Amino acid sequence: MKFRLFYAGILMCLVSGLILIQCKKENTAETKNDQILSQNPTDSLPKKDTVVAEPAAKENIKFTAFVFPEGKKKKDSAMAAFNDKFSKEERYIILALNRLDSKNKWRADTLVIPEKIETDFLKYTPFPGRIDLLKDVKKIAFFDYAIHAYALYDNGNLVKWGPSSMGKKATPTKKGLMFTNWKKEEAISTSNDEWKLRWNFNIHNTMGIGWHQYDLPGYHASHSCLRLLEEDAKWMYNWADQWVITNNGQTLKAKGTPVIVFGETDFKSKPWMNLLDSPNANDVSLDEMNELIEPHLDQILKEQKNSEQVRAERAAGTKENAA
Repeated sequence: MKFRLFYAGILMCLVSGLILIQCKKENTAETKNDQILSQNPTDSLPKKDTVVAEPAAKENIKFTAFVFPEGKKKKDSAMAAFNDKFSKEERYIILALNRLDSKNKWRADTLVIPEKIETDFLKYTPFPGRIDLLKDVKKIAFFDYAIHAYALYDNGNLVKWGPSSMGKKATPTKKGLMFTNWKKEEAISTSNDEWKLRWNFNIHNTMGIGWHQYDLPGYHASHSCLRLLEEDAKWMYNWADQWVITNNGQTLKAKGTPVIVFGETDFKSKPWMNLLDSPNANDVSLDEMNELIEPHLDQILKEQKNSEQVRAERAAGTKENAA
Protein backbone atom coordinates (compact mmCIF):
# COMPACT_ATOMS: atom_id res chain seq x y z
CA MET A 1 0.00 0.00 0.00
CA LYS A 2 1.51 3.24 -1.09
CA PHE A 3 0.76 6.30 0.96
CA ARG A 4 1.48 9.85 -0.01
CA LEU A 5 2.85 11.50 3.05
CA PHE A 6 2.34 15.22 3.51
CA TYR A 7 4.08 17.02 6.34
CA ALA A 8 5.04 20.64 6.77
CA GLY A 9 4.33 21.56 3.17
CA ILE A 10 0.56 21.39 3.49
CA LEU A 11 -0.07 25.00 2.53
CA MET A 12 2.36 24.79 -0.39
CA CYS A 13 0.44 21.76 -1.61
CA LEU A 14 -2.72 23.80 -1.50
CA VAL A 15 -1.18 26.53 -3.58
CA SER A 16 0.12 24.05 -6.14
CA GLY A 17 -3.29 22.44 -6.41
CA LEU A 18 -2.43 19.02 -5.05
CA ILE A 19 -5.21 17.04 -3.46
CA LEU A 20 -5.18 17.18 0.29
CA ILE A 21 -7.43 15.15 2.41
CA GLN A 22 -9.18 15.57 5.61
CA CYS A 23 -9.65 15.77 9.18
CA LYS A 24 -10.08 18.13 12.03
CA LYS A 25 -12.70 18.39 14.66
CA GLU A 26 -15.54 20.19 12.95
CA ASN A 27 -17.73 22.97 14.14
CA THR A 28 -21.43 22.59 14.78
CA ALA A 29 -22.53 24.24 11.55
CA GLU A 30 -20.84 21.62 9.40
CA THR A 31 -22.76 18.80 11.05
CA LYS A 32 -25.43 19.58 8.46
CA ASN A 33 -23.14 18.35 5.69
CA ASP A 34 -24.55 14.85 6.20
CA GLN A 35 -27.88 16.15 4.95
CA ILE A 36 -26.53 17.91 1.85
CA LEU A 37 -26.28 14.97 -0.52
CA SER A 38 -29.19 12.59 -0.95
CA GLN A 39 -28.12 9.74 -3.20
CA ASN A 40 -31.64 8.39 -3.30
CA PRO A 41 -34.08 10.90 -1.83
CA THR A 42 -37.46 9.69 -0.59
CA ASP A 43 -39.29 10.93 -3.67
CA SER A 44 -37.09 8.72 -5.86
CA LEU A 45 -38.39 5.52 -4.29
CA PRO A 46 -39.81 3.23 -7.00
CA LYS A 47 -43.59 3.37 -7.10
CA LYS A 48 -45.60 0.17 -6.92
CA ASP A 49 -45.31 -1.92 -10.09
CA THR A 50 -42.53 0.32 -11.40
CA VAL A 51 -39.91 -1.60 -13.35
CA VAL A 52 -36.46 -0.90 -11.91
CA ALA A 53 -33.70 -0.93 -14.51
CA GLU A 54 -30.75 -3.22 -13.91
CA PRO A 55 -27.86 -1.25 -12.34
CA ALA A 56 -24.99 -0.25 -14.57
CA ALA A 57 -21.74 -2.18 -14.22
CA LYS A 58 -19.46 -1.04 -11.43
CA GLU A 59 -16.51 1.08 -12.48
CA ASN A 60 -13.02 0.17 -11.32
CA ILE A 61 -12.17 3.51 -9.77
CA LYS A 62 -8.67 3.81 -8.33
CA PHE A 63 -7.97 5.34 -4.93
CA THR A 64 -5.15 7.37 -3.41
CA ALA A 65 -4.36 7.99 0.26
CA PHE A 66 -3.66 10.95 2.43
CA VAL A 67 -1.96 10.50 5.81
CA PHE A 68 -2.55 13.40 8.15
CA PRO A 69 0.50 14.98 9.76
CA GLU A 70 0.68 15.08 13.52
CA GLY A 71 -0.04 18.31 15.32
CA LYS A 72 -3.22 20.35 15.51
CA LYS A 73 -2.03 23.24 13.33
CA LYS A 74 -0.91 20.98 10.51
CA LYS A 75 -4.10 18.98 10.74
CA ASP A 76 -6.19 22.15 10.70
CA SER A 77 -4.32 23.33 7.60
CA ALA A 78 -5.04 20.01 5.90
CA MET A 79 -8.72 20.33 6.79
CA ALA A 80 -8.88 23.82 5.33
CA ALA A 81 -7.27 22.58 2.13
CA PHE A 82 -9.71 19.68 1.95
CA ASN A 83 -12.72 21.97 2.34
CA ASP A 84 -11.35 24.28 -0.33
CA LYS A 85 -10.60 21.49 -2.79
CA PHE A 86 -13.87 19.58 -2.56
CA SER A 87 -17.52 20.66 -2.59
CA LYS A 88 -19.93 19.65 0.18
CA GLU A 89 -21.31 16.88 -2.01
CA GLU A 90 -17.82 15.56 -2.77
CA ARG A 91 -16.82 15.67 0.90
CA TYR A 92 -19.94 13.71 1.77
CA ILE A 93 -18.97 11.00 -0.75
CA ILE A 94 -15.37 10.81 0.51
CA LEU A 95 -16.38 10.58 4.16
CA ALA A 96 -19.02 7.93 3.43
CA LEU A 97 -16.41 5.79 1.66
CA ASN A 98 -14.29 6.07 4.81
CA ARG A 99 -17.29 5.16 7.02
CA LEU A 100 -17.40 8.60 8.60
CA ASP A 101 -19.98 11.33 9.05
CA SER A 102 -19.05 15.01 9.16
CA LYS A 103 -19.27 15.12 12.95
CA ASN A 104 -16.54 12.48 13.24
CA LYS A 105 -14.22 13.39 10.36
CA TRP A 106 -11.62 14.65 12.85
CA ARG A 107 -11.03 11.02 13.88
CA ALA A 108 -9.41 10.07 10.58
CA ASP A 109 -5.64 9.78 10.36
CA THR A 110 -5.78 8.48 6.78
CA LEU A 111 -8.45 8.78 4.10
CA VAL A 112 -8.91 6.92 0.84
CA ILE A 113 -9.85 9.27 -2.00
CA PRO A 114 -11.35 8.11 -5.31
CA GLU A 115 -9.55 9.50 -8.35
CA LYS A 116 -12.97 10.07 -9.87
CA ILE A 117 -15.70 11.41 -7.60
CA GLU A 118 -19.11 10.19 -8.73
CA THR A 119 -22.35 11.74 -7.50
CA ASP A 120 -24.01 8.35 -7.94
CA PHE A 121 -22.79 6.44 -4.89
CA LEU A 122 -23.79 3.13 -6.50
CA LYS A 123 -20.72 3.48 -8.73
CA TYR A 124 -18.62 2.57 -5.68
CA THR A 125 -20.67 -0.41 -4.55
CA PRO A 126 -18.89 -3.50 -3.19
CA PHE A 127 -22.13 -5.49 -3.60
CA PRO A 128 -23.42 -7.20 -6.78
CA GLY A 129 -25.63 -4.95 -8.87
CA ARG A 130 -28.01 -7.80 -9.63
CA ILE A 131 -28.85 -11.03 -7.75
CA ASP A 132 -31.17 -13.25 -9.79
CA LEU A 133 -31.88 -15.43 -6.76
CA LEU A 134 -33.77 -12.46 -5.30
CA LYS A 135 -35.93 -11.76 -8.36
CA ASP A 136 -39.13 -12.71 -6.49
CA VAL A 137 -38.16 -10.95 -3.26
CA LYS A 138 -39.71 -7.49 -3.33
CA LYS A 139 -37.40 -5.95 -0.73
CA ILE A 140 -34.48 -7.14 1.37
CA ALA A 141 -31.69 -5.46 3.35
CA PHE A 142 -28.20 -6.77 4.07
CA PHE A 143 -25.69 -5.54 6.65
CA ASP A 144 -22.10 -6.77 6.25
CA TYR A 145 -19.97 -6.67 9.40
CA ALA A 146 -16.77 -7.26 7.43
CA ILE A 147 -16.91 -4.14 5.25
CA HIS A 148 -19.03 -1.92 7.55
CA ALA A 149 -21.74 -1.50 4.94
CA TYR A 150 -25.37 -2.21 4.06
CA ALA A 151 -27.11 -2.99 0.76
CA LEU A 152 -30.78 -2.79 -0.27
CA TYR A 153 -32.34 -4.83 -3.07
CA ASP A 154 -35.69 -4.60 -4.85
CA ASN A 155 -36.54 -7.76 -6.83
CA GLY A 156 -32.84 -8.58 -7.09
CA ASN A 157 -31.70 -5.10 -8.16
CA LEU A 158 -29.35 -3.15 -5.93
CA VAL A 159 -31.08 0.17 -5.21
CA LYS A 160 -28.89 1.58 -2.45
CA TRP A 161 -25.79 0.91 -0.36
CA GLY A 162 -23.83 2.86 2.21
CA PRO A 163 -21.72 2.85 5.39
CA SER A 164 -22.81 1.43 8.72
CA SER A 165 -21.33 1.23 12.20
CA MET A 166 -22.56 -1.95 13.85
CA GLY A 167 -22.27 -3.51 17.28
CA LYS A 168 -18.88 -3.21 18.97
CA LYS A 169 -17.02 -6.26 20.30
CA ALA A 170 -18.63 -6.07 23.75
CA THR A 171 -22.15 -5.67 22.33
CA PRO A 172 -22.19 -7.31 18.89
CA THR A 173 -25.13 -7.17 16.51
CA LYS A 174 -27.09 -10.40 16.20
CA LYS A 175 -26.42 -12.14 12.88
CA GLY A 176 -28.81 -14.04 10.65
CA LEU A 177 -32.27 -13.42 9.21
CA MET A 178 -34.57 -10.91 10.92
CA PHE A 179 -37.52 -8.79 9.81
CA THR A 180 -38.38 -5.13 10.31
CA ASN A 181 -40.95 -4.49 13.02
CA TRP A 182 -41.98 -1.04 14.24
CA LYS A 183 -40.52 2.35 13.45
CA LYS A 184 -40.31 5.76 15.08
CA GLU A 185 -38.90 9.05 13.80
CA GLU A 186 -37.07 9.60 17.07
CA ALA A 187 -36.62 6.85 19.64
CA ILE A 188 -34.75 6.86 22.95
CA SER A 189 -31.95 4.33 23.36
CA THR A 190 -32.49 1.56 25.90
CA SER A 191 -28.77 1.81 26.73
CA ASN A 192 -28.79 5.51 27.58
CA ASP A 193 -31.88 7.73 27.77
CA GLU A 194 -29.82 10.70 26.55
CA TRP A 195 -29.21 9.04 23.17
CA LYS A 196 -31.81 10.06 20.61
CA LEU A 197 -32.07 7.69 17.66
CA ARG A 198 -33.47 9.38 14.56
CA TRP A 199 -35.36 7.41 11.90
CA ASN A 200 -35.27 4.28 14.04
CA PHE A 201 -36.54 1.05 12.47
CA ASN A 202 -36.56 -1.94 14.81
CA ILE A 203 -35.52 -5.36 13.45
CA HIS A 204 -35.50 -7.40 16.69
CA ASN A 205 -38.15 -6.39 19.18
CA THR A 206 -37.01 -8.32 22.26
CA MET A 207 -33.32 -7.44 21.83
CA GLY A 208 -34.04 -3.84 20.90
CA ILE A 209 -31.96 -3.96 17.71
CA GLY A 210 -32.71 -1.53 14.91
CA TRP A 211 -31.16 0.68 12.26
CA HIS A 212 -31.12 4.43 12.79
CA GLN A 213 -29.07 7.59 12.39
CA TYR A 214 -26.18 8.00 14.81
CA ASP A 215 -22.45 8.77 14.83
CA LEU A 216 -20.29 7.01 12.24
CA PRO A 217 -16.75 7.10 13.72
CA GLY A 218 -15.04 4.79 11.22
CA TYR A 219 -15.32 1.63 13.32
CA HIS A 220 -18.00 -0.58 14.88
CA ALA A 221 -19.16 1.36 17.93
CA SER A 222 -22.82 0.66 18.63
CA HIS A 223 -24.61 -1.23 21.39
CA SER A 224 -25.81 -3.85 18.83
CA CYS A 225 -27.77 -1.46 16.60
CA LEU A 226 -27.00 -0.57 12.99
CA ARG A 227 -25.90 3.05 12.71
CA LEU A 228 -26.46 4.98 9.49
CA LEU A 229 -25.95 8.40 7.95
CA GLU A 230 -28.92 10.74 8.38
CA GLU A 231 -29.97 10.65 4.72
CA ASP A 232 -29.67 6.87 4.53
CA ALA A 233 -31.66 6.28 7.71
CA LYS A 234 -34.43 8.60 6.51
CA TRP A 235 -34.58 6.94 3.08
CA MET A 236 -34.73 3.45 4.60
CA TYR A 237 -37.38 4.61 7.08
CA ASN A 238 -39.70 5.14 4.10
CA TRP A 239 -38.46 2.15 2.09
CA ALA A 240 -39.02 -0.76 4.50
CA ASP A 241 -42.36 -2.16 5.70
CA GLN A 242 -43.51 -2.42 9.30
CA TRP A 243 -45.00 -5.57 10.79
CA VAL A 244 -48.77 -6.04 11.12
CA ILE A 245 -50.00 -6.70 14.66
CA THR A 246 -53.46 -6.99 16.24
CA ASN A 247 -55.03 -7.42 19.70
CA ASN A 248 -53.19 -4.41 21.12
CA GLY A 249 -49.86 -5.70 19.88
CA GLN A 250 -50.29 -9.22 21.24
CA THR A 251 -50.72 -10.99 17.90
CA LEU A 252 -48.26 -10.86 15.02
CA LYS A 253 -50.15 -11.18 11.73
CA ALA A 254 -47.38 -10.34 9.26
CA LYS A 255 -43.68 -9.58 9.37
CA GLY A 256 -41.97 -6.64 7.74
CA THR A 257 -39.02 -6.46 5.33
CA PRO A 258 -36.37 -9.21 5.60
CA VAL A 259 -32.94 -8.21 6.91
CA ILE A 260 -29.81 -10.37 6.91
CA VAL A 261 -26.81 -9.45 9.07
CA PHE A 262 -23.63 -11.33 8.17
CA GLY A 263 -19.84 -11.21 7.93
CA GLU A 264 -16.84 -11.40 10.24
CA THR A 265 -14.78 -8.55 11.68
CA ASP A 266 -11.77 -8.19 13.96
CA PHE A 267 -13.15 -4.85 15.24
CA LYS A 268 -9.78 -3.23 14.44
CA SER A 269 -8.98 -3.09 10.74
CA LYS A 270 -10.44 -0.67 8.21
CA PRO A 271 -11.11 -2.77 5.10
CA TRP A 272 -11.69 0.26 2.86
CA MET A 273 -7.97 1.01 3.16
CA ASN A 274 -7.40 -2.08 1.00
CA LEU A 275 -8.95 -0.14 -1.89
CA LEU A 276 -5.55 1.51 -2.24
CA ASP A 277 -4.21 -1.82 -3.51
CA SER A 278 -7.26 -2.89 -5.49
CA PRO A 279 -10.56 -1.14 -6.31
CA ASN A 280 -12.27 -4.53 -5.86
CA ALA A 281 -10.73 -5.34 -2.47
CA ASN A 282 -14.01 -5.01 -0.57
CA ASP A 283 -16.25 -6.68 -3.14
CA VAL A 284 -18.77 -9.27 -1.97
CA SER A 285 -19.08 -11.81 -4.78
CA LEU A 286 -22.32 -13.05 -6.29
CA ASP A 287 -21.46 -16.57 -5.14
CA GLU A 288 -21.05 -15.33 -1.56
CA MET A 289 -24.42 -13.60 -1.66
CA ASN A 290 -26.16 -16.63 -3.15
CA GLU A 291 -24.66 -18.88 -0.49
CA LEU A 292 -25.86 -16.46 2.18
CA ILE A 293 -29.39 -16.17 0.77
CA GLU A 294 -30.23 -19.76 -0.20
CA PRO A 295 -30.79 -21.18 3.34
CA HIS A 296 -33.29 -18.38 4.07
CA LEU A 297 -35.05 -17.99 0.73
CA ASP A 298 -38.01 -20.29 1.40
CA GLN A 299 -38.79 -18.56 4.68
CA ILE A 300 -38.41 -15.12 3.13
CA LEU A 301 -40.86 -15.95 0.31
CA LYS A 302 -43.29 -17.61 2.74
CA GLU A 303 -43.36 -14.55 4.99
CA GLN A 304 -43.67 -12.26 1.96
CA LYS A 305 -46.70 -14.18 0.66
CA ASN A 306 -48.38 -14.04 4.05
CA SER A 307 -47.60 -10.35 4.39
CA GLU A 308 -49.12 -9.53 1.01
CA GLN A 309 -52.28 -11.46 1.87
CA VAL A 310 -52.68 -9.85 5.30
CA ARG A 311 -52.08 -6.34 3.97
CA ALA A 312 -54.50 -6.89 1.09
CA GLU A 313 -57.20 -8.05 3.52
CA ARG A 314 -56.61 -5.02 5.73
CA ALA A 315 -56.78 -2.67 2.75
CA ALA A 316 -60.04 -4.25 1.61
CA GLY A 317 -61.48 -3.98 5.12
CA THR A 318 -60.49 -0.32 5.34
CA LYS A 319 -62.30 0.43 2.06
CA GLU A 320 -65.45 -1.35 3.26
CA ASN A 321 -65.47 0.59 6.52
CA ALA A 322 -64.97 3.86 4.64
CA ALA A 323 -67.93 3.05 2.40
